[in-house]
Amino acid sequence: MQMLPEWVESNTVRVGRDYGSYLDERKAGGARRYFTSKSHALHFLKSVAPTKLVDGAWLYGLLHRWDDARFGELIRIYLEELGEGLPDKNHVLIYKKLLAAHGCDQWTTLSDAHFAQGAIQLSLAHLASDFLPEVIGFNLGYEQLPLHLLISAYELNELGIDPYYFTLHVTVDNASSGHARKALQGLFDALPQVTDREAFYRRVMNGCKLNMLGAGTLSVIEGFDLREELLTIFSAKCCFGSQMHSDYCRVGGRTVNEWLSDPAQLPDFLENLERAGWIKRHENPENSRFWKLIHGEHADMFGVFNAYERQVIYDWIAGDFADAGKQRQISFRSRQRLLSTLGQGVGPARQNNGAVRGVLREHYSCRGHPSEETNDFNVELRMLEEQLAKLSSRTEAMNMLSGMMSPIAHHTPSGLMATRIFTRLFSNT
Repeated sequence: MQMLPEWVESNTVRVGRDYGSYLDERKAGGARRYFTSKSHALHFLKSVAPTKLVDGAWLYGLLHRWDDARFGELIRIYLEELGEGLPDKNHVLIYKKLLAAHGCDQWTTLSDAHFAQGAIQLSLAHLASDFLPEVIGFNLGYEQLPLHLLISAYELNELGIDPYYFTLHVTVDNASSGHARKALQGLFDALPQVTDREAFYRRVMNGCKLNMLGAGTLSVIEGFDLREELLTIFSAKCCFGSQMHSDYCRVGGRTVNEWLSDPAQLPDFLENLERAGWIKRHENPENSRFWKLIHGEHADMFGVFNAYERQVIYDWIAGDFADAGKQRQISFRSRQRLLSTLGQGVGPARQNNGAVRGVLREHYSCRGHPSEETNDFNVELRMLEEQLAKLSSRTEAMNMLSGMMSPIAHHTPSGLMATRIFTRLFSNT
């Protein structure tokens, strides 16, 4: 137990050293270590969504301990995962926005292994009273900076994908003043003073090991196969497209409807599209008639494939053309700087009831409040204000607010408002 601070520091040093070696490799002309193409990177974003969309959830069950100083650091971590109620800092909202921007929000059909980590985190969230040491241990392990976070952020940016979700975690998880340090302090603060500390610590270590279950970053990355993903996409379209095509167009002597009537025929269908010149592999996809059918505002098949699916098709057609570096890439940050230069950028007890009302008044006067967005939000948030105003103590207010900050609700307008008020009241405790 006494070696934990050294363990945290040595992990940080090791990750920094390994990341430096990675950067040296890239500067020397080495290939990307993780993502072979943009579609590979997007597939990764989609595959880890079940975990990222419950970010921080394991600490939710500690909110009811808001008046116990031993859990202050751990609760602060949870509040920061929630962006302290600010939409552009809430980790789940940031990730949902990233998925939506690239058509990656259809992830519910992933395998059970992809949901294991999220299920563990939600279980810890709702069983924190029974598994407190495991919650603390899981948090300790999760908040240590991993090498894959740094490399993922670098390569996502390189492929034109906003890396902010990942770079944010690099900064907030730092071992000096961030979550890695707070997680360690949270453990020391919560250690029992009377009961068996060693037994408690063994359970902490078991909780830490829970981080290793389910599909992880590296296994998800290594499991990507571009052609298999292409066939999966086409197979999903078969039930919708097998009766939607006119019979005048034949490929390999068969109509498109006939080809799509059986997903098992898709590999042969793609080969025939190549043979007939509809697809020209290993060339600029703009040279392929099939690509022009699905891409562009006036394309005949506009809207059939979403952004993610089009990227998979594009990368498969490009093949060696992309691998040879003939496609010009512009990083996400370079594009943002260019847009900014062009002027198009966008910047990222009853006696205590008076304190509750004071925070409410100050909060509702803030600019950029979510209630300004729609009338529906106005009504919901006004109802929250009215309910809080009826409460007789800070304890009642904190209990009500914490109920609205669950993993399923904290990123909603009312959940964000509740988080902002809870954060202010917690800071004044």
